[in-house]
Amino acid sequence: MTQTTQNTFRSSIGGYTVTAEAHPLSAWFVLALRLMMGVAFTWAGVEKLVAPFDAGGYLTNVATTNGNPLAGLFAWMGATPWFVEFANVAVPWGELLIGLGLVFGAMTRLAAFFGAFMMLIFYFGNWSIEHGVINGDFAYMLVFLAVAAFGAERILGLDSYIEQYEVGGEPLIEKYPKLDYVLG
Repeated sequence: MTQTTQNTFRSSIGGYTVTAEAHPLSAWFVLALRLMMGVAFTWAGVEKLVAPFDAGGYLTNVATTNGNPLAGLFAWMGATPWFVEFANVAVPWGELLIGLGLVFGAMTRLAAFFGAFMMLIFYFGNWSIEHGVINGDFAYMLVFLAVAAFGAERILGLDSYIEQYEVGGEPLIEKYPKLDYVLG
C-alpha cells in the first residue's frame, strides 16, 4: 500500500486504480475554472432575468436539424406549455444560482452538478457533430465535473467555512457527512 500526499490523486473504479500527482499550481487553475464558469453562468442568468427570455422557440426549433437523437424530446418540451413555463423560470434562475454558488464557493459540488446537467441538455439541444462529437457544451460539462471533483470550493470558497460550522459542538461536515456531496 502506497502512502498518498496532499497533492496526490488516487481513485479506483471497476478494479482499475489510477494515481496522479498534481502540480502545486493546479490549485490556481482549479480556482480559475470555478470562477470562469461562475462568472459566465451568473452573467447568463442575469441577462435572461433582465431581458425577456422565452425557452419555447429554442426548445421547438433547436433539435430539428443535424439528426439530433433527442429531437422528439425537444419538440415535446417546446410544445408543452407547462414545460416551457418551467424552463422559463428554471433556466435563468438556475444559471444565476449555479454561477453564484461557483463564484462564492458555496454548495459548489451541487452547483457544479447542476451546471454539468444543464450543459448536457444544451449539448443535445445544440447537437452538431459535423466537426466531431465534442463541442463547447460538452467541454463546459467536463469543466463543471472537474470543478466538483477537484475540491474547487476549498480554494478561497465559503464551503470550507460552512463545513466547519459547529452544530452541537461538532463540525457540520462531521455531524452530517453526506453534505460532502453538496459542499465539497
